[in-house]
Amino acid sequence: MTNARLRHGRASLAVSFFVQGVTFALLVTRIPAIQDRYGISDGLLPVFLAAVPILAGVGSVVTEKLVVRVRPRVVLRWAQPGVMLALLGAGAGNALWEAALALGVFGLSVGALDASMNMMGVSLQRAYGRSIMLGFHAAYSLGGIAGASMAWAGAHWDLSLLVSYLPAVVVLLPVAFIGSRWYAEGTEDAKPEETQGKGAASVSFKLLMPLCLVMSFAYIGDSTVSNWSAKYLQDVLGSSEQLSTVPYNVYMVTTLLGRAVGDFGVRRFGAVAVVRGGSVLAAAGFAVVAVAGGAWTGMLGFTMLGLGLCVIVPQTFAAAGRMFPGASDSAIARLNVFNYVGFLVGSPLVGALGDAWSYRGAMLVPMVLVLATLVYAKSFGAESARYGGGHERPRTVDVG
Repeated sequence: MTNARLRHGRASLAVSFFVQGVTFALLVTRIPAIQDRYGISDGLLPVFLAAVPILAGVGSVVTEKLVVRVRPRVVLRWAQPGVMLALLGAGAGNALWEAALALGVFGLSVGALDASMNMMGVSLQRAYGRSIMLGFHAAYSLGGIAGASMAWAGAHWDLSLLVSYLPAVVVLLPVAFIGSRWYAEGTEDAKPEETQGKGAASVSFKLLMPLCLVMSFAYIGDSTVSNWSAKYLQDVLGSSEQLSTVPYNVYMVTTLLGRAVGDFGVRRFGAVAVVRGGSVLAAAGFAVVAVAGGAWTGMLGFTMLGLGLCVIVPQTFAAAGRMFPGASDSAIARLNVFNYVGFLVGSPLVGALGDAWSYRGAMLVPMVLVLATLVYAKSFGAESARYGGGHERPRTVDVG
């Protein structure tokens, strides 16, 4: 594959990560508005919210089967419009069944999208011969900030969900679809069945399990920040309502910054060192949050969390690709399911512990889980690895 083809493939995939960040943020930040639009009760809302990651897990499993016959880029090309149209459907309907249908399609599509995007990212990283996965996830974080900002504007000016969602879909859907023409993978010349035909048999779940646990721990930490940072700052640390909205924005910005420079850290120190450093920093962030005496100290903890957690998920996907180079698509699809496991477990776990014990004490649980990543750090490759596989290419073939 030519260097130009790789560069174009890298840029187009980064656009897809960005678009997905925008789309997902537009959905999750307007959950209260969706609840009001469809009259979803507080008792029924958790069912709707749980259904999305469960169906996303199903979509990821289905994608593992699909990529045996078609390339991940084909799945991504059609899954991304499905996610965006489902978002639009969630903003346009009126009846409860319409919300259920839209969120169901969103869940299935987002599972296929997440799996295929990361499959392609790992494949491109293999072709580059150096770490580039964190850059893709940085694009996702940037999209998340943009989407959250759009959602804030929609809420601020009291716009309907359809009016809030329509401009983003009208602009970004054609961009993503046209950009899909330049998707590229590191195994362009091989047929899907040649690279993945024995994928299911080649992936040892026992070997993959440490990475699955790390993925779950990271998303338990992430969902804790997403769902509880505002409540924690306001109810436990006594901040104003306005100030309580700041920690998640700070977390997103530091996640973006950490991912933007993370690939350089992997190239310089290796994946194991970066993951260990991120885990320690994230655990320290949870500890600061748990003992904080005021809102500003709490925000310092959430800042540390963003810088620490941001490197773990991209490197976990990359490690799965290195662990099973002949069946990386299957490994990534299975690993991706534990993204949603962590999301499902994290928020209810912290909420239950907070109600039964204390929210300060509840913050110690994700702290311990994130710190447990240190136990599994060797699964990320050799200490000296800059990309982490025997197939690493010399720096002379870098293409951008």
